[in-house]
Amino acid sequence: MKNPWTTLSKTEIYTNPWITVEEHQVINPKGGSGIYGQVHFKNIAIGIIPLDKELHTWLIGQYRYTLDDYSWEIPMGGSPISDTLEAGAMRELKEETGLSAKRWRNILRIHTSNSVTDEVGFVFIAEDLTEGETDFDETEDLQIRKLPFVEAVQMVMSGQITDAISMAGILKTEKILIEEGRL
Repeated sequence: MKNPWTTLSKTEIYTNPWITVEEHQVINPKGGSGIYGQVHFKNIAIGIIPLDKELHTWLIGQYRYTLDDYSWEIPMGGSPISDTLEAGAMRELKEETGLSAKRWRNILRIHTSNSVTDEVGFVFIAEDLTEGETDFDETEDLQIRKLPFVEAVQMVMSGQITDAISMAGILKTEKILIEEGRL
């Protein structure tokens, strides 16, 4: 489909190591002029659903500065565009949980908030797990929680998990596990 928007100019308003914010002067689909703001992410969002043989998973709890609230999420983070998606997933899982996995499945591609950002995310299922040591980033004060996967689904359905990538990944994994006869 042809893009009905015309971009007249782009101005960088702000940049840091993770994002760039731009203001675009545009002509909208009805012919009117206006502005559009875009947040460009410099990394790809990677989320992981680790599953052990008993169908337990791991969640990460942390205080999210931008929300001014505590959040339970799947292990996730930003992966440089130059890395493969699987390499980013492996690094994030190890960093946040200490886990390594021998089997990886990319199950989901998601746009997190496509009215204001170009961020794209991917979710993997990681299985055949080995436990090890975590390696948190300086900005991370994380709580790790191992629980039955069905409890993570219940946390989504009850509103205890509100992160979009986590919700989508958990619900897609539930569907896959049901289709495979594992749930």
